[in-house]
Amino acid sequence: MKALKLLLLLPIIALCFGCGGNSDKAAIRFGTGGTGGMYYAYGIELAKMMQAEGKGHALDVKTTAGSAANLRLLREKFLDLAIVQSDTLSNAINGRGVFAAAGPGMGYAAVAGLYTEACQIIVTKNSDIMTVSDLVGKRVSVGERESGVLQNAEQILMAHGLTFEMIEPIYLSFSDSAAALESGEISAFFITAGAPTAAVADLAKRKEIRLLSIEPDVQNNMMKLYKGYTRCTIPANSYAGQEEEVSTIGVKAVLVASTDLKDDEVNYITEFIFQNADKLPHNTTDKLTNEYAVQDIPASFHAGAARFYDAQEIKVNIYSGKSSEGVKASQD
Repeated sequence: MKALKLLLLLPIIALCFGCGGNSDKAAIRFGTGGTGGMYYAYGIELAKMMQAEGKGHALDVKTTAGSAANLRLLREKFLDLAIVQSDTLSNAINGRGVFAAAGPGMGYAAVAGLYTEACQIIVTKNSDIMTVSDLVGKRVSVGERESGVLQNAEQILMAHGLTFEMIEPIYLSFSDSAAALESGEISAFFITAGAPTAAVADLAKRKEIRLLSIEPDVQNNMMKLYKGYTRCTIPANSYAGQEEEVSTIGVKAVLVASTDLKDDEVNYITEFIFQNADKLPHNTTDKLTNEYAVQDIPASFHAGAARFYDAQEIKVNIYSGKSSEGVKASQD
């Protein structure tokens, strides 16, 4: 387990200031996801932009298995900042699912909802898999262990009357899933990320692919059963050869911070993200607004982020050391 933690924490890129008065200031350890996903792209670009501004704030961007791993690593103080799925955050805050043994999540708080992540199911264009139900008996990548994708895949399958026992589940990253589909090692893979997603976009340039839609009645049932889901449309031409829009389910990508991270740092990061929202990677449909950032976030907010929202005349619940669910902001 210790070796796994060390592997997850290997820095892919550390954008820091080398000399001068800020050289003794530790970079903020930022947990993202795999290199083929939107979390990683967002973290890398944010780090570059903060470095370019030159105000002495540095991010040390790290790859991880994804949302569940990020929340665990935040709790264990291996990370200072991370992006996670809203549904996984809800489970962590309440000690449900994979977080049941650890109990309700403490030690981290929300900063902002960033964009909507689409639950995407990718097959080859000539595949005989036309619906989720056709995955029975197929070799399918369901995301890495400790990823939010894994939970989404399980719940989508269950909503169609399937279980992991009815498929052959493989646990791969975005990039490895794309490579495995291209080589014919798997028949389909699940990912949850802002669309277009780099790993899928790169695959679509080399091989003809197709995305499965989720029927509206299934979407309705999932939104009733599980917190954090919303309807999501992947516009046509998001990927090469994708001529029609795809209707699916989605979750919100949420930036969270350790409560040990100083209020001034979190306040700066929150303001910086809003000032540069259009330049940061996101999906093709959402625009970051104050209201979007605080709506339906299943956790209390970091005091540094709350200071930013207060200046915008938006009140949010501030983390007080207790777990909280269904936190709603009110605009004065």
